[in-house]
Amino acid sequence: ELGGQSQTSLAEDVAVTVAVYICGWSCGSNQNKPTFFKTPPQTTSPPRLNTPIMLLDEDPGTLIHHTIGNFNIHPDKQAVTRINDSLSTLQQSRDLRIRDAESSLRKLSRHLNSLTTQHEEAIAVHDSGKHAAEIVELDTKKFRIAKAASELEIESERLESELEMLKERLADLESQGLEGDEATRREREADDATILRLKIFRSLGIDIEPDEAGNFNRAVIRNSRKGDVHVVNIDPKFSRFFYSNYFWSTMQG
Repeated sequence: ELGGQSQTSLAEDVAVTVAVYICGWSCGSNQNKPTFFKTPPQTTSPPRLNTPIMLLDEDPGTLIHHTIGNFNIHPDKQAVTRINDSLSTLQQSRDLRIRDAESSLRKLSRHLNSLTTQHEEAIAVHDSGKHAAEIVELDTKKFRIAKAASELEIESERLESELEMLKERLADLESQGLEGDEATRREREADDATILRLKIFRSLGIDIEPDEAGNFNRAVIRNSRKGDVHVVNIDPKFSRFFYSNYFWSTMQG
């Protein structure tokens, strides 16, 4: 409202000034006047000096009133209102930021005081001699652990080497099979009387085969001259002499 009243007074002052200016120009002499304010020359008689001549068609008061009415101050008032609103919003935002900053500052101050107190207490209870002794003890433990780790690493390398040797030995044994290599088989066959008997039986055309339980209680007799094959189940109630004669007679045919 104060801004609107000031602008209205200003408009009125401007209008009055313009009217007075117009009146002064119209009532004065023709010297230094614009063309549209000059008095037209008279041919009949010379003009009278110091006689005011009005060239305005309307009364100055009416002209001033119309001039005041032509001033449109409503947009200016709206602009001033918007500026005041913006200033108010900006001031509120600044106040809010200031309050937040003050709150953060108080929190940081309390935290600083707490840390300062803790630091002072830690310094008060700190024992430099005990701290040095603990450092020495920890260094000793560190060296012991490093030595143990080195020994374990050496032992690990030795075990890895032994493992590789055992793997190679296992591969050799697997390649030889259950009966071993040729030299081992020959040595074992030379010392095993049972194997020798089986070889003799096989050379005579008699194969000893295991039954379902894995016992060698069945003999297969082949007669190469006749092409016959006889299967004999060995029963413990008969003597070896009986089976020997039976095998021999079967082979002879």
